[in-house]
Amino acid sequence: MQSTAWAPPAIAHAQRMRAFRDVNRGSQQTPSAIPRFEIDSDPGGMVASYQPGGTTIAKNNPFFQNLGTNGRTCFTCHQPQTGWAISAQSAQSRFDQTGSADPLFRLVDGATCPSDDVSSPTAQRKAYLLLLEKGLFRIGLAMPANTQFEVTAVDDPYNCTTNPITGLISPTAGIVSVYRRPLPSTNLNFLSTIMWDGREPTLAHQALDATLTHAQGNNPGPTTAQQNQIVAFESGVYTAQIFDNDAHKLLAPPSSVTVTKPIPESSPLQCADTTIEQTGGPHALAQLAQDFFIGINDPLGQNPCATPFTSNIFDLYEGWSNLARNDPETAHRKSIERGEELFNTRPIVITGVAGLNDVLHETQITGTCGTCHDAPNVGDHSVKAPLNIGVTDANPGPIGLDISGLPVFTLTCTSGPLAGQIFHTTDPGRALISGNCADIGKTKGPILRGLAARAPYFHNGSAATLMGALNFYNDRFNIGFTDQEKQDLVNFLEAL
Repeated sequence: MQSTAWAPPAIAHAQRMRAFRDVNRGSQQTPSAIPRFEIDSDPGGMVASYQPGGTTIAKNNPFFQNLGTNGRTCFTCHQPQTGWAISAQSAQSRFDQTGSADPLFRLVDGATCPSDDVSSPTAQRKAYLLLLEKGLFRIGLAMPANTQFEVTAVDDPYNCTTNPITGLISPTAGIVSVYRRPLPSTNLNFLSTIMWDGREPTLAHQALDATLTHAQGNNPGPTTAQQNQIVAFESGVYTAQIFDNDAHKLLAPPSSVTVTKPIPESSPLQCADTTIEQTGGPHALAQLAQDFFIGINDPLGQNPCATPFTSNIFDLYEGWSNLARNDPETAHRKSIERGEELFNTRPIVITGVAGLNDVLHETQITGTCGTCHDAPNVGDHSVKAPLNIGVTDANPGPIGLDISGLPVFTLTCTSGPLAGQIFHTTDPGRALISGNCADIGKTKGPILRGLAARAPYFHNGSAATLMGALNFYNDRFNIGFTDQEKQDLVNFLEAL
C-alpha cells in the first residue's frame, strides 16, 4: 500500500486555492451515452473504445456528473477521441472555440498558477500556455514531512512553487508546483502503479482526490458508492488504435499467446497455462486483461509463477510479416510489423537509469524496449518500477526534448546514501512522495496503447511527436537506429 501522507496537505492546498475560485462559467458537451463500441478520428487514423459490459448512460454515472464547484467532470479531461486522456491539439481546439469558458480551463490547475491574470483573451492564452502547447496541468504537491533533500533554488517563471496564501517555499516545506500530462482513464486493468509518481493507493482514492482538487469539490467529496461507480466505468473501457491512415484496418491475423497465470485463491500458489488470441484493436485487448496479473513478465524475477521473462512483448502484427501484395497499404503494414520486431529484439545498452542500473549495481545492462515496457501487448511495467531515464533532467536538459517553460528545481541531498549530491530537475517525481533522494526524477512508464490519439509524449509533454520521443531514446542510449528503422518503429507505435 502506498503512503497517502501527502494527501491532506495537497487537498488543503487545492481548497485554499479557492481564494482564486474558478466559477462554473461554462459547460461542456457530454454525450448521452458511451456506446459499447465507439470509433473516433485521431491524427493517425481512428481510435476505438470497447466496453465488454455494454453501453454506459452518462447521466447514471458520476464520471460524467458535476461533483465539484467549477463545472468540471471526469469527462472534461478524459474523452474517447483523445484516448481517454487529452491532447495538446484538442486543448487548443477547445480554447479556440470557447476561449476559457470550457471547464478544461480553470485557474486551479489549468493555468500555470492560480494567481494568473485571466482578465483578457491575451492574458488567458498566456495563463494557459502549458496546457495549450503541451497538454500540461499544474500539480501542487506538498513537500514530504521527512525528506533526504532540500530545495535550495527554484527557477520558476510562474512564481508558483509557493503557497500563494502563506508565502514562499522553505527548503523543506511548502507546495511544489510541477506540470504533468493527465494519464488515460482506460485500460486500467493493466495498471501496476496509479499516477506518474505512484501516489495513489487505489483508483477509488484517486477519484476522490481528483474531485476535491481538479473539480474543487466540497468535502467530503464523492460518496463511496460514487467512487465505485467511477472506477467501474473506467475499469470497463478498453482503448486501442483500430484504423491507420496508411495501413487501414489494424486487424492482422491473430497470433496465439500462451500465458502462465496464477490460479485464483490457490494455496499454495499454483499456476496454469491459458491461450489467448491477440491482434490489433480493443476487443483483443479486453480479452487479454482477463489474464493479466502483477509481475506477468517482469524481467527481474518478480513473476509469481516464476515464468522466465521474454522480450517478445508485442505480437499483434506478426501475421503481416509475409504479405505478398505490392501496394501502399501492404508496404505500411509490413513497416508496422518490422517496427514491432524492432521493439521486441533490438539490443539496447542501458546506462545511467536510476531505478535500474543503480539498484542492480550494473553500469551497463543489455536489454530491449521490453526491459522497461514488459507487460505483454500493453507496454507498461508489470510491477511498480519508477525510473529516471533523463526526461526530467535540467542543466543540461534531455537530448532533443523540449523542456522550455518548465520550472527548474535545485535539490541538495542532505542525508541518506546520496548525501551531498545536487540535482537539477524539472520535476522531482517520485521523490515528492517518498522524500528519498534516490527517487528524484523518477516516474512510471505509461500504457502504450492508443498513443496516436494523445500527443505530446512523456509526463511533461517534452516530445511533440512519437518520432521526437524515439529520437530521444536513440540518442540517449546510443541505439543506432537507421532512418528506416525509426519510421518502422513510429508506424508500429502509432498502430497501438
